[in-house]
Amino acid sequence: SGHRGADVARELGIGLLTDQEPQAYEAIARRIDAAGVDVLSVYHDLLYQPAIGPLLLMARVTEGVRLGPAALNPFTLHPYEIAGQIAMLDSVSRGRAYVGLAKGAWLDRLGIDERRPLVGLREAAAIVRALLAGDDAGVAGERFSLSAGTRLAYPRFREVVPLLVGTWGRATAAWAGSVADELKVGGSANPDLVPVVREWLGNENVRIVLGAVSVVDEDGAWARDRARAAVAPYLEVVAGLDPTVDHSAPPELARFCIAGTPEEVAARVEELWDAGVDRVELGTPQGRTTLAGVALICDRVLP
Repeated sequence: SGHRGADVARELGIGLLTDQEPQAYEAIARRIDAAGVDVLSVYHDLLYQPAIGPLLLMARVTEGVRLGPAALNPFTLHPYEIAGQIAMLDSVSRGRAYVGLAKGAWLDRLGIDERRPLVGLREAAAIVRALLAGDDAGVAGERFSLSAGTRLAYPRFREVVPLLVGTWGRATAAWAGSVADELKVGGSANPDLVPVVREWLGNENVRIVLGAVSVVDEDGAWARDRARAAVAPYLEVVAGLDPTVDHSAPPELARFCIAGTPEEVAARVEELWDAGVDRVELGTPQGRTTLAGVALICDRVLP
């Protein structure tokens, strides 16, 4: 059953906020895996549970779905720690992990230096890659560095783990085009953005992922109202980042979330695939509850 493997170019993912009880993650993951959803992403949002805990719980009870954090932030979690967490996730999942990196937001609350974020991201990616690969030549960086001769003291399941970079920025996207397997634009469901991002990447082989607030329910109007409330806190920020949007008019909700009946949500996913999105990630809150929304996605949207 399911969609996984049927067409590598068109993937469906589910993105989870870390606000569940531990046992809930296992039930959600089993449902997602059995349905054949391609990718299960876990957010590492500020002040929510760290992504690695839910990811390890879910890796233990799944067999096919790829899993990873979307995305870890090297300014709150040192690249050395990122490498270790991903090595563990890849081992537990037997090679189904990916690593997502992004600058993150609201870091001023933690007194973190946010200057030159691209330099930090670039160095973090180099350190994670070197540690996983057992490359001990060292990384001499401005924000992060790794002394020559430094190696992890344990074997890794794989020496290379796929890299996803999350960004809305042209410069970061251009860098991602040279190092990443995937680029994720979080908070967008806008097909018009795809050719713009593809141009920023400058690389046809880097896959484009769009992820957005998603709500699926038998009552489409209820779903859209719920999505409107969920997307409201950051709509102004995200709408301002989208170069294809008319900034003189109020933001058009459908460009920043995916909501409606199962049939309507499926049609939106198809629209984004047709526009050239390689993976559509249906994000939190999914439905009336996460599990109810996930069940509708698996049973009604995916087929």
